[in-house]
Amino acid sequence: MPGAIALFLLLAQAPVEPVVPKESPIRLWNGKDLTGLYTWLVDTKREDPRKVYSVQDGLLRISGDGFGYLATERSYRDYRLVVEFKWGKTNWRGREKNARDSGIFLHGTGPDGNSHDGKGAFMAAVECQVMQGRVGDLMLIRGDAADGSLLPLRMTAEAADARDRDGQPTWKRGGAPVTLRRMGRLNWFGVDPDWKDVLDFRGRNDVESPREEWTRVECVCEGSRISVRVNGATVCEAYDIYPESGKVLLQCEGSEIFFRTFEIHPLGK
Repeated sequence: MPGAIALFLLLAQAPVEPVVPKESPIRLWNGKDLTGLYTWLVDTKREDPRKVYSVQDGLLRISGDGFGYLATERSYRDYRLVVEFKWGKTNWRGREKNARDSGIFLHGTGPDGNSHDGKGAFMAAVECQVMQGRVGDLMLIRGDAADGSLLPLRMTAEAADARDRDGQPTWKRGGAPVTLRRMGRLNWFGVDPDWKDVLDFRGRNDVESPREEWTRVECVCEGSRISVRVNGATVCEAYDIYPESGKVLLQCEGSEIFFRTFEIHPLGK
């Protein structure tokens, strides 16, 4: 009996291999409730007393009242993520005059709330930015492993010669390779150089839909590469990415947002 108990404990602690979709799409949200997902808020952890995350009228709603994420219980790798979102009306907690803001976190890694950003509001990951005027940026979200060590996130991309006013690179197919480690942002190719963090900003080249319309974002994660498409246009790509797998998170960062599609598809289909 002691041997059986030891074996059970060993199996329980063994790492679970990431799911790779093979034949058909996997609906990360079932369209009815939050089964298969769990909530995180920096102030209340896995409790959600304010009902920040809910299903309303057949849509997945994140109210924006707080900072955190809605996460998949399982980890995934080698897939095409499809998300369709539109903005709500409300910005909260000091962001009333700022651009509407959320994000899709890919390859979420480490314990909940391990990010340096937001003082533990998020998880170390590669973020596909969902923010007015910046949908499709790729960002490294710095965070710590369970033992407190800094996770070695990285990505490399072809980039334009000029940096933006914050010193960050902009994706350009055929450009010179640039590597980011642990933190940093790779701008999507058409980001407005005069972008401002103001409510309902819209850049001259924005591919995302107007505020009250649905925007489709596809993140193709294949090995150590990520390619982002917004409404069918490829806007950003990176390679030599670490980590190559992890949880998928929908961010809560002060803005009301709705989702009608949240699913992953096998590569090549």
